[in-house]
Amino acid sequence: MLTVLPKQLPHFTNAHVLIVGDVMLDRYWFGNTGRISPEAPVPVVNVNAVDHRPGGAGNVALNIASLGANTHLLGIAGLDEASQLLAELLEAAHVNLNLFHDPNAQTIVKLRVISRHQQLLRLDFEKPIGDSQFKKLYEQYELLLPKTNLVILSDYKKGTLSDTKSLIASAKRNHVPILVDPKGSDFERYRNATMITPNFKEFEAVVGPCADEQIILDKGRQLLDHLDIEALLVTRSEQGMTLLTANDAWHLPAVAREVLDVTGAGDTVISVLGAALAAGSSLPEAAALANMAASIAVGKLGAATVSEPELQVALTDHAGFMSGIVNEDQLLRAVTEARLQGKRIVFTNGCFDVIHAGHVLCLQMAKQLGDYLIVAVNTDESTRQLKGPSRPINHLEHRMTVLAGLGVVDWVVPFPDETPERLLTILKPDVLAKGGEYRLDQVVGASIVEAYGGEVRILGDKISSSTSIIDRIKASQRQINDLEVM
Repeated sequence: MLTVLPKQLPHFTNAHVLIVGDVMLDRYWFGNTGRISPEAPVPVVNVNAVDHRPGGAGNVALNIASLGANTHLLGIAGLDEASQLLAELLEAAHVNLNLFHDPNAQTIVKLRVISRHQQLLRLDFEKPIGDSQFKKLYEQYELLLPKTNLVILSDYKKGTLSDTKSLIASAKRNHVPILVDPKGSDFERYRNATMITPNFKEFEAVVGPCADEQIILDKGRQLLDHLDIEALLVTRSEQGMTLLTANDAWHLPAVAREVLDVTGAGDTVISVLGAALAAGSSLPEAAALANMAASIAVGKLGAATVSEPELQVALTDHAGFMSGIVNEDQLLRAVTEARLQGKRIVFTNGCFDVIHAGHVLCLQMAKQLGDYLIVAVNTDESTRQLKGPSRPINHLEHRMTVLAGLGVVDWVVPFPDETPERLLTILKPDVLAKGGEYRLDQVVGASIVEAYGGEVRILGDKISSSTSIIDRIKASQRQINDLEVM
């Protein structure tokens, strides 16, 4: 089933969250680049600004503190300038910090070179963190547990979490939920945790390939049972998130936003998820808030935090069902749930190669015919089959992102076929809508919709097509080229 966002944010000030994990310092060099080095085929960056931000578990703590929750962080670092700077940044953000210094270790530093909002290079400075400080960390951990609503283990496989078994067991004894952001393919070390939040790549590395939604659900529940874990949240990039318990499943479609940088998006997810649960939200509501927060975070450069006011604005703008880019299985689940609530489903389709005012007008008209609007978009391959080898101009991801960003569109789904007939047979929308450039007898799939009692509607007058716009651009370019020759 789909999750529904809560009507208001939880009281994050009531949450007391303890984070344990690998801390690091993210260093950014910003500059302009306009030439290639004469020494090697690489861009020359004139660095004009430097920024430092807590990374890893530090970024998780920063995210939670930015929501107004009571935040405590335990980590291990070297005895160096980077650890001092890291401590200053975290304490300035009102994170209660216990940083245990290993004189034989080096604080992990990740240096990113950025130009024109693009990451050109990343340099990592690190040495393995041993377990010499873990005993001290664990002693402090046990002292803090009685004052904690929830624990987050932020694992980057750098050595801080050398004994996850003891950390999980201690939280269980104190009846404190423990969430894990895992790393690697050895999930056995997270046995008995309350919840884990792998990304899809990490999930498949453990359970094997998952070709469709049902396989994800089946293998996810097998993993829950095997590891004695209560819940699983699989983050799936543009496919959104899947939340699983032994008896229930929820899908959270990706919330459409411009993606500038995915750095730290996983940290944002577990931060908001954990803070919301610690503040009293239900699991589905907390996951929905985390999904929304991730969509905000990827629109920022670097490992950025999401504040409570930002989350409140986003929550106000998104009422009811979550919308966005979905695959066919997810769309079928969404449509099924919408129908159970008596909602009317409108469907339209096309390549939408160069999205223009005519498209927007037709989509606005289509939405007025029902409660939810589905836009099915031809994949790049099927667009080439329909339009020729020079098309599409814009790749599928770009076309879907623009469509999903329109307020009238609820779900955007790609389809590889030349026609939408297979999708129409599966979804059975109440209305099939097409633009005014078609006659009723030219609408592909009309007979399928009419056969089960659906309605086919032609919207407005004939509008310009993407092809005609592209032809005009090409004609203009030819005129410019002719003038240049003259």
